[in-house]
Amino acid sequence: MLGTKLATQYSSNIRNNFGFMNRCEDSSWTERDKTFRQEGRKVFKEVVPMAAAHIEAHLQAMGHTPQQVRRYWLHQANLGMNQLVIKKLVGADAGSDVAPIILDEWANTASAGSIIAFHEHRGDLAAGDLGVICSFGAGYSIGSVVVRKQ
Repeated sequence: MLGTKLATQYSSNIRNNFGFMNRCEDSSWTERDKTFRQEGRKVFKEVVPMAAAHIEAHLQAMGHTPQQVRRYWLHQANLGMNQLVIKKLVGADAGSDVAPIILDEWANTASAGSIIAFHEHRGDLAAGDLGVICSFGAGYSIGSVVVRKQ
């Protein structure tokens, strides 16, 4: 592990206003503010550039460019989101060799998806290869780890 970076930017586009505990109050349990809420299109439009900029800044602070990274293990919630983050980083469509996807087997495993992808798709790296593990989600919060194979 070469370095870690965390960032949080407030957004109410993904949130839970107390959840099931709030259902005990004197209002209808069906009201929208009682459960998880997500404004999917807004999240997509805001998180993609934020995640790409986060990863790029993390790499730059360590003296690397996104093109030097052999593999990206990203948050596994949305295929389109991952593809666009990678496109913003490397400037082209990258295949599953550069950014493996596990959604077809595991579905959305929240932020654990990047670690599952890392676990399943790290064996073919050569000594010296750089990788980035990055998860992002509610809040918005982003965490990244830059790794190098020894």
